[in-house]
Amino acid sequence: MKKIITMAAMAVTLSTAAQDTYQSAQLAGDDLNGTARYVGMGGAMEALGADLSTMGTNPAGIGMFRKSQASVSGGLQVFGGNYESNTLNSYLDGKKTTGSFDQIGFVLTTKAGHDSYLNFGFNFHKSKNFNQLLSAANSLNGASLNKVSFNKWKDVDTDHDFYEPSYSTVDWLNDQLVNPYTVDGDDKYVSSFNSYFHAKDFTQHQVQSGYIGDYDFNISGNIHNRIYLGLTFGIKDVNYESRSLYTETLLFENDIDEMGKMYLDDSRRITGTGFNVKFGAIVRPVDDSPFRIGAYVHTPTWYKLTTSNYTEMATEDFETGKITSISSEDHLDFRLNTPWLFGVSLGHTIGNVAAIGATYEYSDYGSLDNRVIDEDYYYDSWYDDYYYGGDRSTSDKAMKRNTEKSLQGVHTLRLGAELKLCPEVALRFGYNYVSPKYSEFGCRDTDIPSQGVEFASTAAYTNWKDTNRFTCGIGYAKGPFSIDVAYKYSQTNGDFYPFYDGIGKGEYTNNPGATSVSDKRHQLLMTLGFRF
Repeated sequence: MKKIITMAAMAVTLSTAAQDTYQSAQLAGDDLNGTARYVGMGGAMEALGADLSTMGTNPAGIGMFRKSQASVSGGLQVFGGNYESNTLNSYLDGKKTTGSFDQIGFVLTTKAGHDSYLNFGFNFHKSKNFNQLLSAANSLNGASLNKVSFNKWKDVDTDHDFYEPSYSTVDWLNDQLVNPYTVDGDDKYVSSFNSYFHAKDFTQHQVQSGYIGDYDFNISGNIHNRIYLGLTFGIKDVNYESRSLYTETLLFENDIDEMGKMYLDDSRRITGTGFNVKFGAIVRPVDDSPFRIGAYVHTPTWYKLTTSNYTEMATEDFETGKITSISSEDHLDFRLNTPWLFGVSLGHTIGNVAAIGATYEYSDYGSLDNRVIDEDYYYDSWYDDYYYGGDRSTSDKAMKRNTEKSLQGVHTLRLGAELKLCPEVALRFGYNYVSPKYSEFGCRDTDIPSQGVEFASTAAYTNWKDTNRFTCGIGYAKGPFSIDVAYKYSQTNGDFYPFYDGIGKGEYTNNPGATSVSDKRHQLLMTLGFRF
């Protein structure tokens, strides 16, 4: 009975789906991806323009095309960092190297006057690649996921006839295993949960896959080759999958002997669509100089998403070898609004020999807004009738406070240069710096009275730090055809936490500490282009 209660206790914080700060933060922001020329120059082309990838950053860059063009891009990605290959490959089916179809698009140019053009374009590219392999392991020194649940049970008012958490959905364990209660002589439920367990250590293995695909539709043009304006309407398609295996070694009351293990196997999928609008301008302030200044703004992406999961929890008794398991699956529809984004850029060309660019962007991730979809029907007092309200949503205010604490403003700097070795061949180099999205004090707090907590099936989170990207590339163009190749290396370090319970919160201190992890990525990209 003690082990059964252990499982029930550990799962009080784990229900059936996810919609919280850390899950949603993965959907905000873009990777550096697109055409090989754009990637090879570090993406610093928002003032230089004339590349299909600028359709998704500064739409005015498409206004610089003088000939129609089409391109298609794809390549390979290799993932490194912290991972344990045996578990990730054999059990979680993790792949270190994957192929990727990254971009396809075109622009059609039409002359609108003596020295003015009106251009139309479409471009698909993967703005976010979720592929990641992650492993973490560390000692817990007595802390445990079990204690997180115990603290929540202790905080609940137990004077009621039926013991139930004040802000949680019905514990799915009650329906699938054993309800941890006894019945007294008056047929009232009395909690039999009165203990918790320490843990010796933990391991976490996770494999992520999927992408966000951007479908951009652009109209742009120029006025006398001095002022370039552009507008892009974007549709985003989310395809996210994750499989994780979390393990704790539980101890007997003497905190020395190992009692058994707890396993939490979680599979998650997030799908849905969103849309945004981007405005941009590029100006040549001096008539006889190629120096350019660009500026642009992106509205939030307004998402409607569905998250679903299958979660299995098991305990293993070292003495008997018996394994007891339970499982649950569910889904949740929700909305998510990402932050606004603002960017400025500079660009300059030196004859037909060189081009240099610099871009700065800012976005306040603390304004990320998880939203709860209201009931399907609502009452309109003016018309004295009920109406369908499936598209109505309200901000999850409790989760928003956690978002404001855990996420922060992000500064992005992109630098790039291109050097022509001869009219047909160009070399490219680039660098990106992206400041941390997560605050030093950020946490995935499972004690928030929020829908995002009620529908959580895991407790682990990572506070990723700043990102550094280094790029290079080479291009060859002859007549209407071009071929470009780029290489990108990026690295992000982070602090992994198996759970959060606050330092000294409640009756029991339960601080697991941070484990250092890293995410290293190599990308090889090729683009085939045709001008017509």
